[in-house]
Amino acid sequence: MPFLKRRRFVSVIGRKSHVPDGMWMKCPGCNQAVTRKEIEDNQFVCTHCDFHHRIGARKRIEFLVDPDTFEETHKGVTSSDPLGFVVEETSYSYPKKVKESTEKSGMSEAMITGLASIEGTRAALGVMEFGFLGGSMGSALGEKFIRAADDAIRERVPLVVFSSSGGARMMEGILSLMQMAKTSDGVRAMNEAGIPYISVLTHPTTGGVWASFASLGDVILAEPKAHIGFAGPRLIEGALKVKLPEGFQSAEYQFENGFVDEIVSRTEMRTMLGKLLAYLAPQQ
Repeated sequence: MPFLKRRRFVSVIGRKSHVPDGMWMKCPGCNQAVTRKEIEDNQFVCTHCDFHHRIGARKRIEFLVDPDTFEETHKGVTSSDPLGFVVEETSYSYPKKVKESTEKSGMSEAMITGLASIEGTRAALGVMEFGFLGGSMGSALGEKFIRAADDAIRERVPLVVFSSSGGARMMEGILSLMQMAKTSDGVRAMNEAGIPYISVLTHPTTGGVWASFASLGDVILAEPKAHIGFAGPRLIEGALKVKLPEGFQSAEYQFENGFVDEIVSRTEMRTMLGKLLAYLAPQQ
């Protein structure tokens, strides 16, 4: 009897997948063996347990919008170095970190914005890229959100934003924290103009992004088991001297307690958004 070839398993959680189509990999959610093609054909969602692998912003847009309708906007908005940030021990600078992240992610900032149609309804989009400095929010990201909100107001179309962030960008100090107020004011402007805003939370959505525009949607959706919250559990327990319930920062817990309106699988997200946009889109 010929020897059976040993399967090679590859986990793709938390990074870009370069696994050949026929190669097996082990799902981090259920430890079942699946092929890359099987996962990719299902929008990088496990067909056994519904585990959502992390995907990049451009891949998410590809899954989401109607073919050939996406028009990218505000490409020229990129990070500057307002504080001249350098780690003295290593001479490692903020511009160098941005350059490395751009080369790695193919993005010039942690959010891509544009206009597109979803199930036939036109909308403005903002999609965050966790692969760019952990999706952290700096001045450029705040500016891109504001410009996307302005586009939605000008075009009289809803705004849909997908969040994925580790919080504020420390290399910009207080300027990064100021984006919380800036983006929140952009949501206020949409509210006053009668423009619907749909916020979609993906894994993870934390820190200042969750504490500002991500939590202010007229409708808030979340992918299954996404980590959602402001500060880490140890910090909260230490500050408040309380024992927190297990899984309190999961999408499911947030849904049970009214912070999320619906949990929607990635494979059903386009259909759900299409319905919501058709219901909510302002009359021209």
